[in-house]
Amino acid sequence: MDRQELAAFLRSRRERISAADVGLPAGRRRRTPGLRREEVAQLAYISTEYYTRLEQARAPRPSREVLAGLTRALRLSDAERDHLHHLAGAPPAPPPGPCREVQRNTLDLLDRLPQAAAFVLSATYEVIAWNDLAAALMTDFSALPRRDRNLIRQVFLGVHLEGSRLPVLAPADRAVFAHEAARRLRAAAARYPGASEVAELVAELLAGSAEFARLWASHDVSPGPNMRKTLQHPLVGPITLNCDVLDISDRDQHVVIYTADPGSPAEEALRLLSVIGTQRMNVPG
Repeated sequence: MDRQELAAFLRSRRERISAADVGLPAGRRRRTPGLRREEVAQLAYISTEYYTRLEQARAPRPSREVLAGLTRALRLSDAERDHLHHLAGAPPAPPPGPCREVQRNTLDLLDRLPQAAAFVLSATYEVIAWNDLAAALMTDFSALPRRDRNLIRQVFLGVHLEGSRLPVLAPADRAVFAHEAARRLRAAAARYPGASEVAELVAELLAGSAEFARLWASHDVSPGPNMRKTLQHPLVGPITLNCDVLDISDRDQHVVIYTADPGSPAEEALRLLSVIGTQRMNVPG
């Protein structure tokens, strides 16, 4: 426990919050910026004396319950909460499972890439956000139940989705994707040891795919390179695209962006798909 740094951190967070931010009257005799110590203590459900001792670097190590109360009272972000726990000598417990909430700025990024097919994957390879061109290139994810939006399940188990029109990767590209997906899922399983969602997905894949079982047994967690991929699309034929992956580390998500080289046949194919959109659900399989 770093008492001096913890005290300084608590003071800095307290001073940035106004009484109005937490629904308290400002009052006329407020001489200190932000909240008073007794107000933080009240919001955190701890005694004013104990909170004062924390800010004076004289208190014993706070419990996880106290840290949770301070996180709530001081309106800490996820990163600030983790920092508070580390300063208090009580590293935060692992999250209960992969985050599926996509930040507003990430959604805005997808919308600002009209010439790229872009989508967001969770730590378990579930597609949790996408733009219009990604839906046109791959499938109308909004028409699928959540379970069927999982790309790793589709690749290893050969899940057939009624009318989904999912393009097929070239064999070499599929092998690279399979290895990368197994690697990321193994890393996710280590980060979320108590998440039933992750454990059940791994068990399903191990039982249903010898290929996944072989890759899982390799214990590989090293990152793979970005690449070009060739997708065999049912309407426009083969499309060779650049594939870039942007990691959103604080959410344990990544944004996949497919782009075409300027002037290439793939660029023309994407333009055609952007016009056609997702109105192709009756294409023969």
